[in-house]
Amino acid sequence: MDTSSLFSVVRRRHWLAATGALLFAAWAGPALANEEAPDAFIQRITNDSLNAIKSDKALRSGDLQKVMQLVDGQLMQHVNFRRMTALATGPAWRTATPEQQKRLQDEFKTLLVRTYAGALSQVTDQVVVVKPLRRGQDDKNLVVNTEVRGKGDPIQLDYRLEKTPGQGAGWMIFDLNVLGVWLVENYRNQFTKEINAGGIDALIASLAARNKTNAKPA
Repeated sequence: MDTSSLFSVVRRRHWLAATGALLFAAWAGPALANEEAPDAFIQRITNDSLNAIKSDKALRSGDLQKVMQLVDGQLMQHVNFRRMTALATGPAWRTATPEQQKRLQDEFKTLLVRTYAGALSQVTDQVVVVKPLRRGQDDKNLVVNTEVRGKGDPIQLDYRLEKTPGQGAGWMIFDLNVLGVWLVENYRNQFTKEINAGGIDALIASLAARNKTNAKPA
């Protein structure tokens, strides 16, 4: 499934609001997050985020620029974005130069920030229910399952987390599952086709062109 098809499906299921809430949820401090179990961490920060969004008139009115600033400033420090980009790129990531890796990461980040900023502005009356954590999971690849409830059918929304070691350790997001589709896997399928056709530089150029188009006023 390509990116446009994926987002078309999820829009019809009203998941955009939930996805934005999920991503933006990570604005809680990493020190506090480190003291909590991952499921408790997800529940607390999701509730905090939903409450913040619902109380902000500018966000509710769809001020995309403000939403993008909030997502970029508050979220990305809690996402292992290098790992997410590397996983989405696949084996070609290891052969890319440091400059290519940086450019790819920057363009991919811009794409996701704009995508999920738009989702965030859709939040209305949703609540997120965190399901019991499965035991015996690896801290480097731990899945927290949640369900978004509001109008319509409940929506599956899962986090893939890793726990970072050392001082300031805490939980970091590196993948998302919406309605059974993992973000990294979906993009990897698309990225692989572009890399096979023209290499890393072709993928970077494609993402840059898409971001330029998305930046134009509707």
